[in-house]
Amino acid sequence: MIVVKRETKETKIEVKLNLYGKGKASIDTGVGFLDHMLESFTKHAHLDMEVKCVGDTHIDDHHSVEDVAIVIGQTLREAIYPVKAIERFGNATVVMDEASISCDIDLSNRAFLVFELPLEGQVGRFDVELVEEFFRAFAFNLPLTLHLICNRGKNRHHIIEGAFKALAVALRRAVTPNANAGIPSTKGVL
Repeated sequence: MIVVKRETKETKIEVKLNLYGKGKASIDTGVGFLDHMLESFTKHAHLDMEVKCVGDTHIDDHHSVEDVAIVIGQTLREAIYPVKAIERFGNATVVMDEASISCDIDLSNRAFLVFELPLEGQVGRFDVELVEEFFRAFAFNLPLTLHLICNRGKNRHHIIEGAFKALAVALRRAVTPNANAGIPSTKGVL
């Protein structure tokens, strides 16, 4: 199990992660909606993850959401890189009722985010503009190339949860061991 900690004036975070787990989650970020998304992510990525965050949520949820994504990205970076003998690319489309979300990733060791989810307003008391902040911090701290596209959908909860689940399935597929792959790059390094 890999453990990464981060402490700032705004947050104190610890993430424990087993990349090839059984989908077990213990999540406490202080942001209920984020906890729900990360539990879904853990389940569908088939990894085991514990996240503990104490943050300045009395101000708002921004620092906790972004910093949790930073630490999860850093923890996955330790688990994945240097890339050897895995598929490298992964994609998934997840449907949740009326919503259909596609995710494509490349464990390229190069950070990039394409984020095309039509989100405004809130889900409960969660400000949905933080979703893009989460995925940007995640992608840039892993790093990986991440494309999230909403094919259709109206319900903000469904769109956001579909994005987390699609990322989870795409990641699970990308880290699938492939003994024949060696380093999956014509450059010989990622």
